[in-house]
Amino acid sequence: MLQFSLYLILAYLLGSIPSAVLYGRIFHGVDVREHGSGNAGATNSLRVLGKRAGLAVLIIDVLKGVLAVQIPHFFFTNEADTLIIFGFAAVIGHLLPVFANFRGGKGVATSFGIILALQPLAAVFVLVVFLAVVYTSKYVSLASLSASFSFLVYCFWQMPGQRFYHLMCLVLFLLLVFTHRQNIKRLVRGEENKYPPK
Repeated sequence: MLQFSLYLILAYLLGSIPSAVLYGRIFHGVDVREHGSGNAGATNSLRVLGKRAGLAVLIIDVLKGVLAVQIPHFFFTNEADTLIIFGFAAVIGHLLPVFANFRGGKGVATSFGIILALQPLAAVFVLVVFLAVVYTSKYVSLASLSASFSFLVYCFWQMPGQRFYHLMCLVLFLLLVFTHRQNIKRLVRGEENKYPPK
């Protein structure tokens, strides 16, 4: 139980690394949360700080999810049900980072990192869905939600009988829906920002 708790804390702390905030402050002297959508994530970094910032933040945020799962996988357990809990802790860290006054991002890239670490084939499926929706709609938020839902479908389809794993996938999807609640409202009203902007 002690080891589990330590890896859970480690996963949360990894998720709490505020990559968007750090990049903005170090290289641009700004807090990305005070600009654009106010979100400390890759998409807002891309829009506010440029492509280099968006890519750097994206890579780091994905790695947070990967490491939160892979470190305990190498040293503690290979149980999928346990590993997905560590991944979930990293997402919570990204949303509520202790290193950035609990004001974080929406958890999409870190969630993808978890998927990449746990289910590489599913990660390919999710990425294809994301890119297809972005290409056709130009809405990053819609693509993120669609990709998240596709992972939920994949879990039920390819991993029958693993009820706890299914539950965690469902909770992760609902959490991302919650973090995108304002985006959903704007999508419904036809006011959501597109990328690339016209």
